[in-house]
Amino acid sequence: MAAVAASTSTAATAVLMHRLPTTKSTHCSALPYLPPRFSAPAFSTSFKRLSESRRSSLLQIKASSSDETSTPVDANELFTDLKEKWDAVENKSTVLLYGGGSIVAVWLASIVVSAINSVPLLPKIMELVGLGYTGWFVYRYLLFKSSRKELVTDIEAIKKKIAGTVE
Repeated sequence: MAAVAASTSTAATAVLMHRLPTTKSTHCSALPYLPPRFSAPAFSTSFKRLSESRRSSLLQIKASSSDETSTPVDANELFTDLKEKWDAVENKSTVLLYGGGSIVAVWLASIVVSAINSVPLLPKIMELVGLGYTGWFVYRYLLFKSSRKELVTDIEAIKKKIAGTVE
């Protein structure tokens, strides 16, 4: 125990002696240069990150499908499927035009959202509107069994319209 304390104090002395300037400096202070102290918020956030990482390392979750066993995706198979589907498309210019248009639409939507977000009171109002709509949707479609069945039938009808299999 005494040997550990002696070696620790020797190491501390070595560290302090390493920090002492060996040449004359223009500073008037005889104290060695020390790095700045950690502020309380920086220390507490690093401590929180450490405790969260320990907590997440203790908790291990595995998600699996009960229908099928998961198989690794083969990149060659994926590319061949995509190539076959692209070759089956008759009007490639229309697909490229729609794809480019959707990228431009997402870009413009991002600009509009950032402009709305810069207005002082508007983001909070939009959050309240979204919260109200979410509450209404839950009450209207998810709370009762009959309304959930209605929602499922509406979704299936929309799927058939999009797929083009309307009877």
